[in-house]
Amino acid sequence: MAARAWVGLVRAVNVGGTGKLPMAELAAACRAAGLTEVKTYLASGNVVFVGTGTEAEIVAALEAKLSQRMGRPVAVMLRTADELSDALQRNPFADREPSRTLVFFLPKALVANDLAATGQKDEEIAAGGREIFVYYARGVGDSRLRIRAAETGTARNLNTVRKLETMARAAEALRGTDATAGRLRG
Repeated sequence: MAARAWVGLVRAVNVGGTGKLPMAELAAACRAAGLTEVKTYLASGNVVFVGTGTEAEIVAALEAKLSQRMGRPVAVMLRTADELSDALQRNPFADREPSRTLVFFLPKALVANDLAATGQKDEEIAAGGREIFVYYARGVGDSRLRIRAAETGTARNLNTVRKLETMARAAEALRGTDATAGRLRG
């Protein structure tokens, strides 16, 4: 299988003082899993890399390395640059403030009734494939919104998603420069 660029979105690290994972350690875990061209973004579990294998194989390898390091299960969502671009294009809140619009990336596609929510006030919610889009009119900080399906995913605001897409496109340009790049290691 040919090497390709991926964006890894690690769930529940470096938020609210829980799950401390320095980005240098995230990058090291990626390299230990056999991934190359590793670049992290911000201190919230965003990483771009090149790897071979299926999405499921890369998720399993990376989750194993991170779970070993953290001493607890760690979930990772993967997306390609094209998938991020598609999510940005499907965003129903594109005309709103990007820092108040979050994309919840999920490990699997939504099914009926997955948008069951509690605590909703003026937040707007929309489904889309393996993503949930939420616009927080008053910001995320004061929201009490809980979406059942989002509990297995991880959220990023639109500014972060755009930056990660750009980074993934740059990583795509680098793939193939080394025929052995990004082979998984268990």
